[in-house]
Amino acid sequence: MIPFNKPHGFKVVEVSDNHLRTIIPYKKGNFNHIRGLHACGLATISEFTTGFLLISKLDMKKYRIIMQRLEMEYHYQGKMDAFAEFRLADTWIEKEIYEPLKTQDSVVLPFEVKIYDANKNHLTTGKIFWQIKDWTKVKTKVA
Repeated sequence: MIPFNKPHGFKVVEVSDNHLRTIIPYKKGNFNHIRGLHACGLATISEFTTGFLLISKLDMKKYRIIMQRLEMEYHYQGKMDAFAEFRLADTWIEKEIYEPLKTQDSVVLPFEVKIYDANKNHLTTGKIFWQIKDWTKVKTKVA
């Protein structure tokens, strides 16, 4: 879906209205120098997983989302397929996004995603800060 991510082989393995689970395969293109899952690949799938679910929940014609900051904590070396999971409740979206945007131009919110390998080892915890803004408040033009 996103050409930049195509070589990584990311796939959506579970999807529901409020939940997304993705996989980063353990393959050569995702390795670091010691044949573990590369830190940047793990960060990228963290961004992808949160952004994908967020985009699917918000009206893309009304709201622009853009990543402001990404924080990763690495706990365990990835030596097999790994899975990112993210959940987002409708009530949280109403309280933290829609309500504040009635009086603010934008909101910046942290979204946490955890990655576990196929053996349930906790590889990473990512915090992706997304800026959400009504398109009518965006000053830069889309090319």
